[in-house]
Amino acid sequence: MTEPISVLIVDDHAVVRRGIRALLESEEGFLVVGDVGSGGEAVLLAADLAPDVVLMDLVMPEMDGVKATRLLKQTSPRSQVIVLTSYHEDEHIFPAIRAGALSYLLKSTALDELVEAVRKAAHGEATLHPHVAARLVQELNGTPQDIALLHTTLSEREREVLGLIAAGRTNAQIAAQLVISEKTVKSHVNNILSKLHVADRTQAAIYAWREGLIER
Repeated sequence: MTEPISVLIVDDHAVVRRGIRALLESEEGFLVVGDVGSGGEAVLLAADLAPDVVLMDLVMPEMDGVKATRLLKQTSPRSQVIVLTSYHEDEHIFPAIRAGALSYLLKSTALDELVEAVRKAAHGEATLHPHVAARLVQELNGTPQDIALLHTTLSEREREVLGLIAAGRTNAQIAAQLVISEKTVKSHVNNILSKLHVADRTQAAIYAWREGLIER
């Protein structure tokens, strides 16, 4: 007998979690091992249960879906992550894919398509919303110049913060130097990672050095 596909549902809206759970439990071959409302809970549960597939929302309090995906893939590498979100902008798509998400779907996806995407993910097959697929193709076909010009989207303050990140400063040190709160620094850092399409501070620093935005 074939083992059911184990699924973990992650969304900060209880009604969404219940709806997806009811959908999957009405289908043959699925076992919902849990549903949680935060990225942190998802990471802990995935480390314990190692589900086949994780349905991951992106915008959640405390820990967003991108960070949760990155940490989850470290603790449970065999788990395949399907992003299920309402957002299809570049600042959401690229960080999520770089963090390790296999598939990227919008919450407007038809129910039968969602079920099929979960089945495919369990076998390592990706499913992408057409808009997301188109953006990824455009990015792959982009020229190095396109990539090099990403930093032009940064505000003057974000450029300052990027320079300090590349210089190895912590958020607390950046806040003290620029006389702003750590919460504001964190917001700037998140914006920088999104605009540069990088997953973490190290990649942002490498970008800054590579593009000559700061001297080593």
